[in-house]
Amino acid sequence: MSRLLLTGVVALFLASWTPTVVAAQETEPQVPHYQLNRADEDYRYLKDPARRTDFWDPVKYLPLNREGDWYLSLGGELRERYEFFENYNWREQPQDSGYSLQRYFLHADLHLGERVRLFGQLQSSLEYGRSGGPRPGVDRNQLDLHQGFLDLDLVRDPQRTVTLRTGRQELSFGSQRLVSVREGPNVRQSFDGFRIMYRAGGLALDGLATRPVQSNRYTFDDPTNHNQALWGAYSVVALPERTRTSLDLYYLGLYKKQAVFDQGSARETRHSIGTRIWRSAKPLDYNFEFLYQWGSFGDGSIRAWTAASDTGYWLEGLPTTPRLALKADVASGDRDPNNRNLETFNPLFPKGAYFSENGLIGPSNFINLNPSAEFHLPQRVILSINWDFFWRESIQDGIYNNSVVLVRSGRTSSARYIGSQPQLQCEWNVQRHLSLVGIYAHFLAGPFLRESGPGRDVDYLTTWVTYKF
Repeated sequence: MSRLLLTGVVALFLASWTPTVVAAQETEPQVPHYQLNRADEDYRYLKDPARRTDFWDPVKYLPLNREGDWYLSLGGELRERYEFFENYNWREQPQDSGYSLQRYFLHADLHLGERVRLFGQLQSSLEYGRSGGPRPGVDRNQLDLHQGFLDLDLVRDPQRTVTLRTGRQELSFGSQRLVSVREGPNVRQSFDGFRIMYRAGGLALDGLATRPVQSNRYTFDDPTNHNQALWGAYSVVALPERTRTSLDLYYLGLYKKQAVFDQGSARETRHSIGTRIWRSAKPLDYNFEFLYQWGSFGDGSIRAWTAASDTGYWLEGLPTTPRLALKADVASGDRDPNNRNLETFNPLFPKGAYFSENGLIGPSNFINLNPSAEFHLPQRVILSINWDFFWRESIQDGIYNNSVVLVRSGRTSSARYIGSQPQLQCEWNVQRHLSLVGIYAHFLAGPFLRESGPGRDVDYLTTWVTYKF
């Protein structure tokens, strides 16, 4: 609990240290929000001295020539987090007394005119006190180059831009169901390779050929993972303005030299084609996604699929402007572990907190219903409550985590129901730079978990403070 106290002390200190920033946020609504991928930010608006109102503005735009089109932008982030599990993985692992996770980012964004850009970002992720030590690949990475790429604008005019990005970079598409920066875990995901980006009016089209970066624990030891590859194309099209709806169409390819499922392990080449239709405008918002996969798994073939939905309605006339929502998702599982063909859906590189920050269950071989309610309180506080219900789509397959690692084999139980999880989350956006989050979840183990191994209920508590500049 000392780590939890430290998190609160740090938050109070940062809130008191930057009082002028709150005023700037209130008087300058045009100041942009920080992006999930910090490389997506643009500070050219600070060329106008009248718009430099924030404490950090002097380092966000450092002109290097008289015209101001050569400039350097600096930024960073720190996150202090505490996590506690009671019966982690339903008591398959030893009990611990809680642990802390720290993450630091520092980046530099150099623009050499309108067509050339260099971006570099360091990441340091630390773990203290976890029983059994840090989880591989997601908890600890002392210091490494997280992003380092060159952007060349091949075409730039008022109607369209074409940009070639080469080097180490974060990738994120759509709802991050398939390709994500993996924000939830302590160590984020990046890729080495090429990306070409076309932008014209309401159309965004990206092509990519990459390999994931292998996250190791120590200093500057993260190589390209040559045992895996990700390639494809992703497009976003804005439909007629009156609909306030957009359409995503995409193809993504995945190669793994050694993939492991409940059926066994083998070389995997998987192709995914999908579509997403979404609307974020109030009062009715929605997000529907449908995807089909095919390819090869060893000597067998792959046939898998998923369908996902998130529908919400805002009660704008009521206090706290509640949003009531229902998510309904399903992803295929393997039909016969003794058959060489594979039907288990692979979510590729999904967001780390797909269903919950505790990451107990990932999006393979599942059926999920999740009703929720979200309330917007004074002082930028958002309170949300939801209740997840989980079933196996195929009772011949096991359950997996977010990294498509088998958590529990399906060979010892014919039960379909996995369990349910109520969760309460409170998010306080203190001001533009500072936010605090607290989450409590309780997983109620169902028949499948109790019959296939340890099946204790799980309690999960986490809280973190994030400061960005």
